[in-house]
Amino acid sequence: MPDSDPSAHFLDVPGARLYYERRGSGPLLLMIGSPMDSTGFAGLASALTGDYTVVTYDPRGIGNSSREDTSQDVTPEQQADDVHRLLSALGGGPASVFGSSGGATVGLALVTAHPGEVDTLVAHEPPVVELLPDSAQVRAQFEDIYATYLTDGADKAMQKFFAHAGLGDAAGQEADAPRWEPSPEQMARMRATNEVFLAHLLRPTTYYRPDIEALRAAPARIVIAAGATSQGQLPNRTAVALAGRLGTTVVDFPGDHVGFVMFPEPCGRVLHQVLTETPGR
Repeated sequence: MPDSDPSAHFLDVPGARLYYERRGSGPLLLMIGSPMDSTGFAGLASALTGDYTVVTYDPRGIGNSSREDTSQDVTPEQQADDVHRLLSALGGGPASVFGSSGGATVGLALVTAHPGEVDTLVAHEPPVVELLPDSAQVRAQFEDIYATYLTDGADKAMQKFFAHAGLGDAAGQEADAPRWEPSPEQMARMRATNEVFLAHLLRPTTYYRPDIEALRAAPARIVIAAGATSQGQLPNRTAVALAGRLGTTVVDFPGDHVGFVMFPEPCGRVLHQVLTETPGR
């Protein structure tokens, strides 16, 4: 059985140094988030090491990754270029990609810019709010979150973010769903991530407009995924909207927006099924 303990690596890219982890053996499967770093994918990655070489990474400026200019926003296109360089360092594609939230948006940007590098992109709840009929209202909410961050700090801004997105709503959770209790070290890491997210990722990520024609024309297979218990939440709504534009259906994964963190084994089974099924079936 392949060793599920990851090996740690660094990769220098223009303006940043990326941290990534590699584990397992088999076809290459890259898991990306934004702002989620490699730690959030640890359970899902371990669940799939028997079938794949799983690579997870920390986006520039997040976790163990650094960047030279910390005053600039980080766009999905810039992150897609980072992932492109990471894939090149790993031997090139095409690779399978599982992207979550902002990482799913980065996956869309990657397919647009480098369509031949991705075999299958599973985009789990990308927050592409520009596709919503009420996009102007949602943009105004995010501008209010950003203004709150500037005036009142990250804690109050994140409270507004979760409220507007519908994330963490107990009404949408299963009664017996496990609850994550972060350690003090994890809390410190999360606080640092929230600072980067609110200051430099929130607006560029949510205002990204997918190039639908380029995505439809790309050789990559694009699967839009959503949490089975996140109906009505903003990222679920955007996933449904994107699937409609691409003329496909949404594949349900166990749990909510971060169900793969709480239910890595069942989510791993669904992901493996999606990656191995014959297109069109």
